[in-house]
Amino acid sequence: MPRRTAPHYDVLVLGEVLVEIHAGTALREAADGTPARISYSGDALNAAAAAAAAGARTALLAVVGDDELSIPLLRRAAELGVDVSPVRRAPHPNGAYLLSADTDGDREFVYWRTHSAGSTLGPGHIASWRELLTGCGALVTSGIAGALSPSSREAVLAAARLVHGAGGHVTYDPNFRARLTGPAAARELLARIAPLTGLLKASCPADARALVDTADPRVAAARCRALGARTVAVTAGADRLLLDDGTGAVYLPVPVNPDPVDATGAGDCFTGTTTARLALGDPLVDAVAHGMAAASLSVSGRGGTGRVPAFEETAALAAAHRPHTLQRPARPSVS
Repeated sequence: MPRRTAPHYDVLVLGEVLVEIHAGTALREAADGTPARISYSGDALNAAAAAAAAGARTALLAVVGDDELSIPLLRRAAELGVDVSPVRRAPHPNGAYLLSADTDGDREFVYWRTHSAGSTLGPGHIASWRELLTGCGALVTSGIAGALSPSSREAVLAAARLVHGAGGHVTYDPNFRARLTGPAAARELLARIAPLTGLLKASCPADARALVDTADPRVAAARCRALGARTVAVTAGADRLLLDDGTGAVYLPVPVNPDPVDATGAGDCFTGTTTARLALGDPLVDAVAHGMAAASLSVSGRGGTGRVPAFEETAALAAAHRPHTLQRPARPSVS
């Protein structure tokens, strides 16, 4: 009997999915009877939803729990256009977080991750997804996935090696979270995965200060490229992004959203959209323009997947705000 060929995906997203509980007030002011709503998020689900919306055939590589919330969680992912057939189950609860946000972008989080299903991700799962990984166009993964447990750290590296070795594209977002990991461990993972990446997306000052000792986006990009990343995108506030593709660094303006509600997941939306468009053949600058537009639109929603813009809307905003190349700054020293 002939061997069945694994399905091809434009984008695979490896990482954590979470139950999101959105509080209606600041967490420190929460009291008995404070209203809240349940939704589903996590950086992997946010990025996968964005990739699917951008037109890519997208699947989620994750481990979810055996509690009652797994059914609506996976149903929500499927509603967002993400193939969840590769998702594995574990006899553990799903991770969750409580979120409060305001229109100024200030956010508060409380996480419940200890012994979660997502933290059981390991090399064995990667082995079971080997055909998917070696046949995909691109992989998106993050430092959050790599910080959940020692096994998940090895899983992230193993997946990146498989995709890179097969000629696929790897996007990595360090997504540094001080409550989840320390700078030393995050820096080591960054150093090991950077040479495998086609796109490394980092935030400044948060990621940059913790991982490459700088609050300067240009220096951060240069230091990430010195680690081996081919292209680096550094978000520098809500209104601009620095793109360094090895020929020089250039600031690109982010389209302004006149009606911001919650910035949760905006970086993941950028990552998923940009990676999808790269996998579908867009030139780098076009893919990044689409990523910035989608991220800007996403902040009109509440929660990580509260607003996933359709690609028609994303493309229209990107076209209307076509980033003009600003003067390329001199390449800084990486010492």
